[in-house]
Amino acid sequence: MAGSERIQQVVVTIGRFAAWATSPETARAQARPGACDFLFGNPHEVAPAGYVEALLRGTRPAGPDHFAYTMNDPDATAVIARGLRERFSLPFRDQDVMMTNGNFAGLSILLAALTDPGDEVIFISPPWFFYETLIVAAGARAVRVHADRQTFGLDLDAVASAITPRTRAIIVNSPNNPTGRIYSGEDLAGLGALLRGASEARGRPIWLLSDEAYNRIVFDGRSFETPVACYPWSFMVYTYGKAHQAPGMRLGYIAASPQMPDADELRLPLLVAQMAAGWAFPVAPLQHAMADLDRFVVDVGRLQARRDRLVAELRGQGYELVQPEGTFYILVRSPVEDDEAFCRALAALDVLVLPGSTFEMPGWLRISVTANDDMVERALPGFARSIAEARR
Repeated sequence: MAGSERIQQVVVTIGRFAAWATSPETARAQARPGACDFLFGNPHEVAPAGYVEALLRGTRPAGPDHFAYTMNDPDATAVIARGLRERFSLPFRDQDVMMTNGNFAGLSILLAALTDPGDEVIFISPPWFFYETLIVAAGARAVRVHADRQTFGLDLDAVASAITPRTRAIIVNSPNNPTGRIYSGEDLAGLGALLRGASEARGRPIWLLSDEAYNRIVFDGRSFETPVACYPWSFMVYTYGKAHQAPGMRLGYIAASPQMPDADELRLPLLVAQMAAGWAFPVAPLQHAMADLDRFVVDVGRLQARRDRLVAELRGQGYELVQPEGTFYILVRSPVEDDEAFCRALAALDVLVLPGSTFEMPGWLRISVTANDDMVERALPGFARSIAEARR
């Protein structure tokens, strides 16, 4: 497929979200002084001093090569591998970690290195907006499998039915954006067994790409189990943008499962894919600051309190919703069938939320708890007024 044709195909996959997110109406609404912005998970409070100080320490030159070309800095990968060993009790090695510019880059690198044109890659719906786009951009075919619509857990029967001789990878996301669901250990064990059997039957592995952007944003004292622990041919894809609440600081990594057979043979293809993706390594100061940045996590208790406030108030107003177990987001059912029309009605009251039709859940809304507390309080009357008008 010619490049221009592929780009047109990519445009189709992201069109609904891009049209809403980049529209002049959305931009004008966000710019209004009284806007209560629940759209995208952007920060709406000044960054904590500890985070800023860590960035400054990483910027101060420690020698003449401080700002030299930096790929997978060994000090940075050692910090990350040690943290993964402590958190998950898995024997990650320093060389299992590859630095990236966040999960966009991480998934692009893996798809480029692991798939061939025409291969199939499964993703779970409702999805993060860009899975299909990244799969298509890599020249693969995106295969959509719906989550269980009652629990939003994995539908393993549906995954099994979607696997064909062309299946090369599956992307899973836990804690899940947009549902807030954390996949259970039972689900993950079942997925691992399913993929192991399918891989053995086909004589080549089906790669598991585990998007764990929110694995530190977990509520109510829940534990998080990484899917990487359940299946050897897997990669963890991580971005610090969520735990730092700083999505504009493009920093993340890929970590290969320490149980992966012949993992060292993949190091060169992945490194080449990092370079071919446009030098998809974090800038040097961010890597130099990893000793501090890997430990830093925003106040999850404050996010949980904001979730609790919104959940209680919206339920009291009559909204149906899904209480998230993690992530930044609350799924709310639109009181009218046309979720985009309802979002426009909310926007007229300076309450900005994302319509579900932009992430394959028409009839729903997504609300981000990264809006600050003042925005939450100012928005509650708008939510109440909108559902009252919808009922009338």
